[in-house]
Amino acid sequence: MEPAAQRAALEALMTEQGASFSELSRVIGRNPAYLQQYVRRGSPRELAERDRALLARFFGVAESRLGGREAEGLTEIARLDVRASAGPGRLAEEEAARRPGALSQALLRELGVRPAAASMIRVEGDSMEPTLSDGDEILVDRDRREVRGKGGIFVIRLDGVLMVKRLRLAVGGLEVVSDNPAWPARLVRGADIEVIGRVAWLGRALV
Repeated sequence: MEPAAQRAALEALMTEQGASFSELSRVIGRNPAYLQQYVRRGSPRELAERDRALLARFFGVAESRLGGREAEGLTEIARLDVRASAGPGRLAEEEAARRPGALSQALLRELGVRPAAASMIRVEGDSMEPTLSDGDEILVDRDRREVRGKGGIFVIRLDGVLMVKRLRLAVGGLEVVSDNPAWPARLVRGADIEVIGRVAWLGRALV
């Protein structure tokens, strides 16, 4: 992709997602006017690979959209513009898709997750600490909704609230468990809970 086309691609993404030059310049650790000079004046002539990678990650697109090399072996994954509460719970909003993410096809095969059944949702709250933390992004496998054996971690709807909890089989229903011992477990009837899918993977920023 020619430099002029790269600049136009960045500006198109900014318009599409409502991002400002100063905001994006901060994302890549540059001065607030850096990207405005890049787009309007062509200085620098091309973005550094690191800057392009950070911007692609921010926008949730492949680097090739900004002039980078075509990524090999990546599959686009839907991200939902909701948060699965790991705290006291929040009312589930309509699950609207936002900018997609991408995971490697090899990882999805290893996890046994079909791309069409995969969704990325962000965790909110601390009730699943230390397993899941506030801000973690989790991969949900919607093909796996049945609780078997020792159970697992699932995204569920309970009392109109979207949440992420550990589910275990119990006499009379399912035990809804928080990994944080400060939060009590709850026994619910199977008919009172909607299992959205099992958590298959998590992404976390290291600080």
